[in-house]
Amino acid sequence: MDLLALADFNLVARHGGFGKAARAAGRPKATLSRRVSELESSLDLRLFERGGRTLKLTQEGRALFERTGALLTELDETAAAIASGGDKPKGRLRISAPLLFSQTAMGRLAAGFALRHPQVRLEVTTDDRHVDMIEEGFDLVIRVNPDPDDSLVGRIFLRDRLVIVASPNLKRPKGNLAVPVVVRGTENEAAAWDVRRPSGTSRIPVDPVLRLSSLMMVRDAIRAGVGAARLPLSLVSHDLAAGRLVRWGDVEGSDIALWTLYPSRRLLSARVSAFLDHLKDAFPKGTPDELAAYV
Repeated sequence: MDLLALADFNLVARHGGFGKAARAAGRPKATLSRRVSELESSLDLRLFERGGRTLKLTQEGRALFERTGALLTELDETAAAIASGGDKPKGRLRISAPLLFSQTAMGRLAAGFALRHPQVRLEVTTDDRHVDMIEEGFDLVIRVNPDPDDSLVGRIFLRDRLVIVASPNLKRPKGNLAVPVVVRGTENEAAAWDVRRPSGTSRIPVDPVLRLSSLMMVRDAIRAGVGAARLPLSLVSHDLAAGRLVRWGDVEGSDIALWTLYPSRRLLSARVSAFLDHLKDAFPKGTPDELAAYV
């Protein structure tokens, strides 16, 4: 297989079109188109579906892109490392991280990483949705309790859990009276919450009085005494210690695991390895208390 043609194919696939790829690389559009056509001929496969204004990878094209993109990047980085006489991390590192973790910790983590590795250009995108790492060009994603994915390698770097907390002024009703609660907007309706305490598990009838789109907003609302809420322990540790909030118990079955996910362990770039080491240094035990230090 012609590696130059393969590299041009990856360039076009990564940018989503011949024109964009040509502008990014400073090369003629016609040259890229010819090389991709030659690659398709040599493989006897159609790699792109070509429309009037659209260009889309075929199933075979996507498979080739996913399997060769990381390899070509690794080859480039290996050549650059040999040429520079070392293997210091350098180049662009794109990371997708969930909203709450980004709000509480990612700013300081990113700054520390940038100071530690000045030759890496770190870009962090905040997103709670499932992202396609290959399609969207991410080197690493951080996710909470992700679904299994055979195409990705992952490791847990931090654990947390949900607790039910409220202002000290909000008394927990007795009997079957419903408790006013503040919930995140995406939560499913529930008539009651299961609470785990040292004495055992019980149920609290609830009445959602506020729906807010972020857990930071939920925390601020319950500080004002409007209701109880289910929140990560790391987010409310300081409030509990200061007496601004009280803990009613743990949410049954609410263990939270934060994972780092990346396409391949064998082809792990120096940039990704460096960031994984940075996370390990920041959270050596992976406990809620370590994350709370960033809040």
